[in-house]
Amino acid sequence: MYLSLLRLNPRSKRALTESSRPYELHRSLLKAFPDKADGGPGRVLFRLDMNEQTGGISVLIQSEKKPFWTNLNGYTEFVTECKCKEFKPALAPGQVLRFRLRANPTKRSKSTGKREGILKTEEQVEWLRKKGMNGGFEVCEVFTVDEGFAKDKMTDTDNAGHHTNMLSVRFDGLLRVTDSDAFQSTLRDGIGSAKGFGFGLLSVASVKE
Repeated sequence: MYLSLLRLNPRSKRALTESSRPYELHRSLLKAFPDKADGGPGRVLFRLDMNEQTGGISVLIQSEKKPFWTNLNGYTEFVTECKCKEFKPALAPGQVLRFRLRANPTKRSKSTGKREGILKTEEQVEWLRKKGMNGGFEVCEVFTVDEGFAKDKMTDTDNAGHHTNMLSVRFDGLLRVTDSDAFQSTLRDGIGSAKGFGFGLLSVASVKE
């Protein structure tokens, strides 16, 4: 896998637009990867972070295939800094790691049968703990930040628009690896739904970093 960090130009109209349109940003990021005819991009996860104090816009991207960021349309005006490295985490049962996750925690409504956002903090934490049970980790410590609802509009090839409205919750804390193989898959595949909208990327670091 590969980890990339892009810092977008806060003076770029496109950067400002796509920072509020995560699905459009996702479509832009995919330009750095092979298209379908050449094998496709593989799993690409990303998380957009905006610094309200400085106005800085950064995007963390995790990908199965090596990206070529200069292939982005208007790269020199869109991106001010780019870092990319191979990501091969050494994992072992019992290992404790710091983590950050922006997720779209949902549950199925008993009345409608549709997926809906989980609004209560304790239920959001329980949702994450259940993900960990099948994902090779257990949550040791966690803090949540309710980021409200992320709104966007998807446009199909026939120009039909579909509005989206998804709950955004940021989880920060400590986790313990319980199954290194399962956790490796969790890192690769992400957690939860709406990954094309900037949700699901689980980033980890040593507690010493």
